[in-house]
Amino acid sequence: MRVLMMTTPMPTHLPPMVPLAWALRAAGHEVLVAGQPDVQDMAHAAGLDSVCVGGWFHHNDWLEPYLPPGVRPLQALGRDNRMALAGNAKAVAVHARYLIPAYLEVARDWRPDLVVGEQLDFAAPVVAGVLGVPSVRHRWGVDPLSGPARPIAEVFLDGLCRRLGLDGLPEPALVLDPCPPVLQVPDAAPGTPIRFVPFNGRGTRPEWVRRRRAARRVCVTFGQQTLLLNGMPLLRHVLAAFDGLPDTEAVVTVDPSLQPRLGDLPDAVRVVDPTPLSLFLDTCDAIVHHGGCGTAMTATAAGLPQLVLPQIMDQFAAGDAVAAVGAGIGIERAADQDDPRRVREALGALLAEDGYRAAAAELASVVRRMPSPARVAADLEQLVAGSAGAAGSAGIDESERTEESGCVS
Repeated sequence: MRVLMMTTPMPTHLPPMVPLAWALRAAGHEVLVAGQPDVQDMAHAAGLDSVCVGGWFHHNDWLEPYLPPGVRPLQALGRDNRMALAGNAKAVAVHARYLIPAYLEVARDWRPDLVVGEQLDFAAPVVAGVLGVPSVRHRWGVDPLSGPARPIAEVFLDGLCRRLGLDGLPEPALVLDPCPPVLQVPDAAPGTPIRFVPFNGRGTRPEWVRRRRAARRVCVTFGQQTLLLNGMPLLRHVLAAFDGLPDTEAVVTVDPSLQPRLGDLPDAVRVVDPTPLSLFLDTCDAIVHHGGCGTAMTATAAGLPQLVLPQIMDQFAAGDAVAAVGAGIGIERAADQDDPRRVREALGALLAEDGYRAAAAELASVVRRMPSPARVAADLEQLVAGSAGAAGSAGIDESERTEESGCVS
C-alpha cells in the first residue's frame, strides 16, 4: 500500500501524523510526505521520504503585517479572534486551490492507495477524490478550527472541484483524533481515536537533564513562532516569576539567535537550546506553554500539570480544555500573563495542589489506553481494501479513473 501524507506549509502541523507514518512503514507500506519547502526539514527529521511541492510559504507573513512593533497577537486581537479564524480559513483554502494542480501531478505519478492530510489541509481530500482513493483527515489535538473552516473551504474550492469532476469538496472517509474525548471541543465532528505519541523533532538527550538545581523542575516553552511574533517580553515576564518561587528550577527552551534578548534572569532559570520535549519532560513537575497543540498534547501524554498562556486561535481552546478537567490553569488576559506575581501564584498552585497532578495523571492514562498507531494502521489497510473492492465491483478501472479525472492546468 502506498500512502501520500499531505500537510499545510506549517512545520508544526506534520508531527502529529509522524507516528502513524512510522506504523505504516513498520507494517511494510510506503509513505511519502508531500509539502512545501517549509516542512521538508521536519519530514526528514522524522526519517520520512518527501517530495517538495511549490515554493517557500513563510507562514508568519499572515500575521506580521497586523502587529505593531512590540505587540503580540493576543494584545492586538484579544481572545475573540473569529475574524482571524475566518481569515486563516480563507487563506488556507485559497492557498490549497493554487497548489492542487501541482499536488495532482505528484499524486498521478506516484499513484497512492490512500491520502492522509492534517486537519487544515483541504488539498488532500481533493487529490484523493480525483484519484478515486480514500482520504483520511488527521487532527492535531484539540480542534476548534476544522469545523468552522470547512464551510469556507467548500466555497473557495467549489469551482476547482467541479472542474476536476467532483461534486464539491469531498468528505474524508475517516477522521483520526489523537485528543482525549474529555478535552475535545464539544462541537467537533466525531473522530476515530488514535493514541498521541509525541514527536517533537530529533535530538540527543542532554547532559543537563540529570543535573537538577532544585527539588522541582518546570519546563517553559513558547515555541519559535510565539517568540518571533513579539513574544520575547512575555517570556521575560514569565521567567521573572521564578524569582521567589522556592526550590524550583525553570528550564526554558529558546533558539540561540533569541537568547541574547533574554537579558538578566533569576538564578533559578536554566536556558537551553530547543530540545525535543519528549527527551526531558519525564524529569519535570509542570510545564508553562502557549497552548500550541503539539506542546499541549505532549504535556498531556506526559501527565504534567500545565500553565497555558494562549496567544491566538486554537491555543485558547487548548487552555480551556486543560483547565476544565482540572489538569492545569489558563491565563488568557495579556496583562495577567505579563504579571510575574500572577504567574508565580498559578505556578505555586500547580506545584503544591495534589488535584492538578491527579487530573494530569488521569489524562495521561486516557492517552495510553487509546488505540496505538499500529492498530490504526491495520484499520487503514482494511479501509483501502474495502475501497478497492467497492471500485472493482462497480466496474471502475483505476487507471481509467486517473486519466479521466480532468485537466489541472
